Amino acid sequence: MQIGSMERLRAIARRVMRERGFETDFPSAALEQLRTIREGARTEQLTDLRELLWCSIDNDDSKDLDQLSVVVPGEHPRALLAIADVDATVGRGTPIDAHAEYNTTSVYTVAQIFPMLPVELSTGITSLNPRVDRVALIIDLTLGDDGTVMSSTISRALVRNHAQLAYGSVAAWLAGQAPPAALAAVPGLDANLRLQAHLAEQLRARRHAQGALTLATPEARAVFEGQRLADLEPDAPNAAKELIEDLMIAGNGAVARFLAERGFPVLRRVLRSPERWARIVELARVAGASLPAQPDARALNEFLMRRRAADPEHFADLSLSVVKLLGRGEYVLQQPGEAVEGHFGLAVSDYAHSTAPNRRFPDLITQRLVKAALRGVPAPYGEAQLGRLAAHCTAQEDGAAKVERSVAKSAAALLLTGRIGEPFDAIVTGAAAKGTWVRIANPTTEGRLIRGFEGVRVGDRVRVELTGLDVERGFIDFARLRA
Repeated sequence: MQIGSMERLRAIARRVMRERGFETDFPSAALEQLRTIREGARTEQLTDLRELLWCSIDNDDSKDLDQLSVVVPGEHPRALLAIADVDATVGRGTPIDAHAEYNTTSVYTVAQIFPMLPVELSTGITSLNPRVDRVALIIDLTLGDDGTVMSSTISRALVRNHAQLAYGSVAAWLAGQAPPAALAAVPGLDANLRLQAHLAEQLRARRHAQGALTLATPEARAVFEGQRLADLEPDAPNAAKELIEDLMIAGNGAVARFLAERGFPVLRRVLRSPERWARIVELARVAGASLPAQPDARALNEFLMRRRAADPEHFADLSLSVVKLLGRGEYVLQQPGEAVEGHFGLAVSDYAHSTAPNRRFPDLITQRLVKAALRGVPAPYGEAQLGRLAAHCTAQEDGAAKVERSVAKSAAALLLTGRIGEPFDAIVTGAAAKGTWVRIANPTTEGRLIRGFEGVRVGDRVRVELTGLDVERGFIDFARLRA
């Protein structure tokens, strides 16, 4: 592998960002605004929740901390989520907000992160950093012992992050290893975090009973040795990631209901009933199972859970096939009193992204709607504007995913240089008129099947040979090997 692969991948990432219609740098007006922003004194009276055992759990290298969590024990325990009040610093219609509205998301490539907000904000003033006081939106969930959300409230309060934790070390601790130093340093946090994990498990069990899908689709994580790309490794799910995911799903549902109950529009996150259900039925049939002719999330999840128990080694492959066939989520405007389709994969009808306002613009929109509802003033966005933003955020999210995949494939092409002609075991991840795609495991990547694709379908296992590479374009070509 050539020295300087980091720089090469960064150049590729910037080019692909521009090709997909993203701004790679902040406009001069946004930078000028940034120079005027200071962390001002707080004059408003807020509930003081700083003494609660708040902590953050995120990726090892995450610095833009959007949410904290804590549990208040009791007969009906309360799970509290603190969400960074980004709107308090990033005013609507300002140059920084305009850039965020245009890109709509932070883009995470293997070589470079393109943040939605300047890092001076997203990792500084608007981040829930440890040992500093921050204003946050509080989602307060009262939970039953069967994973039900009995009631919920939303308010603003002053909070303090007592421990910045990472998924890997928390998952290892939950599995019985020594606690990370930041956890051990806060008396009582260990017990609170175990209670969080228990409540999250109850929430998850209830969702799965209702049909939420059990899936395992690890993403590729780049491993660098200095400036040299060394590997692409699967970044697998773990118990700490599930803990945060389950709490945030519950919180996002509470936010959607809060707005709807107050007659506000909601920027819903939906995953429609899959149009390619017949192929999912066929996947199950090949595995010796039967699914209903019409989409049924509960039946699909029962099948997935049986397959995970029967064949854990290949469950990620099956999960990937199902994810491809389910399609992508989208943002949809829901007007007061209007019915909108729910989220098929999560088995929830009320869902709005709200817990990551430092890195997703839909969450910042929702935050502004919530704050308006709390103040008792009209929604800050009109119907036509929200409809346009829903479509734009969906398109940009899809574009960001394509950027991330393209740069990851350029990284994989770098790793595969010199391996033309080698055979690989693969799974078919896409089969349509525009092309057939397969995924290999070492390194974890997808490529196009340019020969021998006749008759293959998503989920099929095939033996392929690497036939061509283009690092700059992120092209990896395979040909099917016949038995």
